[in-house]
Amino acid sequence: MKVNPVGKILCKVERAYLAGLIDGDGAIMACLERHQEKKFGFRVRLNVKLTFSRRSDADGIHKLLGVGYVRQNKRSYDWETKDQMIIVAVIMALMPYFRLKKKQANIALQIAKISVRSSYDLKRAAKLADQLASFNLRSSSRRRNYASLI
Repeated sequence: MKVNPVGKILCKVERAYLAGLIDGDGAIMACLERHQEKKFGFRVRLNVKLTFSRRSDADGIHKLLGVGYVRQNKRSYDWETKDQMIIVAVIMALMPYFRLKKKQANIALQIAKISVRSSYDLKRAAKLADQLASFNLRSSSRRRNYASLI
């Protein structure tokens, strides 16, 4: 297992800054995706996203962390990562500094710890994904009950 440098390269001020950005303009999400290579045909995938009005701000986060990618929406720019190991490393590094997203971060870590060996494990992860989705206001109109899909 390779050592992830995210927590090591960021000083306390940078970690607090990033946690504040995620608290205010970010999202910690999980969704159920069909995946042919998985034993039960699905996986629960974490996603961390920050939204900015200027491309330079999103690029700055990408440069600071050295992970993820930047994409343009209609009127904004998102920095995001779907790499599960990176997400766990980022959440662990930022956990002491979260204020508003501490519960979401804890749920995301619970999801990451689940090793899907049975349909019960997959359902448990999907239920946690549903719980995490309930915190995200933007997803309320398009929220899905992932646990019922399995």
